[in-house]
This record gives sequence, structure tokens and C-alpha cells, in this order.
Amino acid sequence: MRKLLSNGLAVFAGVVSMPVSGSHSAPQKPAAEHRKEPAKDPRLASLRSFFKRGHCPVADLSLVFLEASDKYALDWRLLPSLSIVESSGGKAAPNNNLFGWDSGRAGFSSAAACIRSVASSLKNSALYRGKDIEGILRTYNGNPGYAGKVRQVMSRIAPAAY
Repeated sequence: MRKLLSNGLAVFAGVVSMPVSGSHSAPQKPAAEHRKEPAKDPRLASLRSFFKRGHCPVADLSLVFLEASDKYALDWRLLPSLSIVESSGGKAAPNNNLFGWDSGRAGFSSAAACIRSVASSLKNSALYRGKDIEGILRTYNGNPGYAGKVRQVMSRIAPAAY
């Protein structure tokens, strides 16, 4: 009986996990195919190059920016652009606060921890949840012109989110 039951469960589990032909799943982002091979991700080269041209200390964290953006389904250019506007890419980031988070009062154990924490908040916090980039930026900093500054940096990194 035990063998019959375990064989039946294996067959049932196999049937349940079988892909359904003709399913309408969302197309994968180009970045998804490179997650296991980040060196082949064209965004990584673009971001590193952008940061290095500006002599930004966060250039070595380019992969962390991409991983956090992918994990929380954010435009991959948003976090780097916020870091440029808020701390000149880490040049002025007391307490590892690359983003001027909490009006500059927040402190983080590392710059990488800051990137991951802010990405999570931009995706999951009640203040930001469900908002597009424009809504996120208006909430992040309501000053006139702020959103335009960030979008300008985003377009300097790459003309579109690919």
C-alpha cells in the first residue's frame, strides 16, 4: 500500500507540475536570461561604464543595483539614477546612505544593504506600492523638477529600460 501510494503521489506531482501548452505567461525580460551569467547582461556593462565615467564609488556595486532592481521589478536605471541625484553615486553618502533615505537620516551597514533595503521599500512600502516611476518619484521627493532630474539621469544611463 505504501509503495502504491508513493508511486501515485509521484505521478500526481508530475502531472501537476507539467507545463500547459499554449499558456499565456508574461514574456521574460531580457535580463532574466542573464541572471545566471551576469557578465553577459548588457545592462551591467552600460551601468559600470556610466558610473566609471562619473568616477562614482558605486561602480563596483553595479551588479547589486541590477539584482535588486530585478528582484523587486523596478526599472534597472531607477536606483542608480537616484544614487546619482542624491549622493553623486556614493561620493557623498554618510552612513552608506546612497539615496538620502529618510531625509538623509537613515544609516545602513553597507552600501549594498542600502541598495537592497531601498529597492524593497520602493516595491513593498505602502507609500510606493503599485506606483509607476512617476508616482514613485513624486512620493520620493515632491520638489518640482526632482522627477525630471532623475529621469534625465536614467536616459543618460540608457535611453530605454531593456
